[in-house]
Amino acid sequence: MILDTLGVGLLGTSTEVCQKVKQYSQIYNSDISSTIWGHLDFRLPPLYAAFVNGVAVHSMDFDDTWHPATHPSGAVLPAVMALTEAFPQKKKISGLDLLLAFNVGIEVQGRLLRFSSEARNIPKRFHPPTVVGTMGSAAACAKLLALNQMKCKNTLAIAASYAGAPLANAATQTKPLHIGNAAKHGLEAACLASLGLQGNNHILDMESGIGAFYTDYNPQTLPTLQSYPWLLDQQDVAIKRFPAHLGTHWVADAASSARRKLVKNSDDLLLLDKIEKVIIKVPEVKYVNRPSPNSEHEARHSFQFVACSALLDGSMSVQSFASEKINRPALQELLCKTQLEHPSDNKPSFESLYCEVTVVLQDGNTVSDRCNTFYGHWRKPLTKQDLEKKFQSNASAVLPAEAIEGIIETVYNLENIEDCSVLNMLLSGQSARALPEKLHVDHSNP
Repeated sequence: MILDTLGVGLLGTSTEVCQKVKQYSQIYNSDISSTIWGHLDFRLPPLYAAFVNGVAVHSMDFDDTWHPATHPSGAVLPAVMALTEAFPQKKKISGLDLLLAFNVGIEVQGRLLRFSSEARNIPKRFHPPTVVGTMGSAAACAKLLALNQMKCKNTLAIAASYAGAPLANAATQTKPLHIGNAAKHGLEAACLASLGLQGNNHILDMESGIGAFYTDYNPQTLPTLQSYPWLLDQQDVAIKRFPAHLGTHWVADAASSARRKLVKNSDDLLLLDKIEKVIIKVPEVKYVNRPSPNSEHEARHSFQFVACSALLDGSMSVQSFASEKINRPALQELLCKTQLEHPSDNKPSFESLYCEVTVVLQDGNTVSDRCNTFYGHWRKPLTKQDLEKKFQSNASAVLPAEAIEGIIETVYNLENIEDCSVLNMLLSGQSARALPEKLHVDHSNP
């Protein structure tokens, strides 16, 4: 999860929305500064480093997704990474410290989501990372700051007052700000609590607390530490192969399979004049029903666009969302022939949804394929090799090869790294060759 999040964050630094928030954040200045991923000579105060890096992570909707639905890593990792650079130089933050804080941040999100049956479906009203992501970021930062129990409670109480953003801004440049704000606000809540700011210590237990976001919120007493089952031991996350809403990944795999039945060779063109219509059977998710997307952000949230792109090209990639791809005549023609259907058994849940793509030909024949579990879903996870390829492809847009290999080595050995500042240095673009003493690994721990 850490490696994938760093990769999509590095790639996202080149997006228009990330350029805008970097420009905005430059008005802030501080003697304490943190790394902006992919930038050797540009740093920001920790709060705004968390914000900018968080925006970068979600700027292309390429970051990981969990069930119940949220993007867990992007809200937490930028915050704790920025915070590691805010400590006095004499206090080193180890890789194990970072890993523990990260896991706490993920765990808190998962527990809050499991206190609501409503949260198990794809959301309709608000974007989940703005609620549970903010709380997870706050918990992770409180852990890294080693706050006592009372200050941890105050951290979560403060964070709850930063939480929430409407889903109406999905498919716009504003949606990535949801992740950036979750990272920034969680870090800010922990910093304020560390100074003694107080909030309602029962915020997690109240209908007017976190319950305000879920009509069926029902918090449960957690097991003791001795018998505590960590959620990441029970369920993996979905790692995306292309930058778009997770629901479209079922569509892409079904459409790609249908295409292979229509053409003999992968390089052959799809003959549009032989196609009467394309039927896509998916759950009813209004904000991913976009028959005529006009921008990359709308295309990333369009069942129709992904189906037509995959039928035309045989697969999806980062390049699929370039403006010239969106506006090509063949795609526009195929979009006009495409319609959605919502079978009653196809529930809007990342755990159980499916997609069936049917191509109806002019001669009356039909070709169809169905995807129940796409490659990258937690039931069918990416291989380590494919995850590394994704990271290398994303990071190579920003960093030199030596830094990329240094990040991979550091992340895989994070629990043994004595000073995790090496990771921030590599993320800025410094070569691993310049950091021999920083790359020291403590092999005394098993």
